This record gives sequence, structure tokens and C-alpha cells, in this order.
Amino acid sequence: MTDGVKKIVTGAPWEEQFGYSRAVELPNGLVLVSGCTSVIGGQIAGGGPYEQAINSFNVAFDALKQLGLGPEDVVRTRMYITHARDVDEVGRAHKELFDGVRPAASMIIVSGFVDPSLVVEVEVEAFRTGAA
Repeated sequence: MTDGVKKIVTGAPWEEQFGYSRAVELPNGLVLVSGCTSVIGGQIAGGGPYEQAINSFNVAFDALKQLGLGPEDVVRTRMYITHARDVDEVGRAHKELFDGVRPAASMIIVSGFVDPSLVVEVEVEAFRTGAA
């Protein structure tokens, strides 16, 4: 299944350690971006859920940019949070970034992430129009 598949690796610490790509574009134009957190330059950036959500989506946007895509190409988002109390702040960040795009979206409460100071992780799926 590697014919025509493009893979983006950003050098984030867990990509090499766990053997995954930040983003994968399939020949049909579907782009899957792995879970992104508020880790920038190897350090956790942004303290609260709103800031972590913005930073996490920006990590995803940087991966999309390497494929020539942007937030306007996003068709689905998933937001994983560790506390129900963070729903409004993470939702506010999502609305600011995607209000004009309106992708399908899910917000899921989970028990935690690989680093306990992380409170948000996001995934995005994008679509390249005219592919295949």
C-alpha cells in the first residue's frame, strides 16, 4: 500500500521512538494527521486547555502545510481531553480555528496522555480536492 502514499515526519520526539509519521496522504487525497499535542521544540507549550488546543492544532496545520494544504482542507477533527471541565475552552479554540470550515468533529474524554501535563490531543483529517 505504499504506491503514491506520502509520509510527513517532523522530528517530534515520539515519532522516532514509536515509529510513526506525523501525517500520511493517501492517493485518493485523504490526509490523516496523527495525534498532535502542545509539544513545540521538544517542550510542552501553553498551560491551559485553550492554549494547548491552539498549539496542538497548529502542530497539525504545520504538517498539512508540508503537503500544500491548510485548515480550509480539514474535513474531520477529533479532540481528546482529560477533563470534562475543559470542554468549553477546547471548543472555543476549535470554533476560532474552524468556524468557517465546519469539519465533522468529536470531543472525547480520556484518562490521560503520555505526559500528565498534557490535557489536550487532537487529530485532523484533510482532503485534497481533485486527487486520484
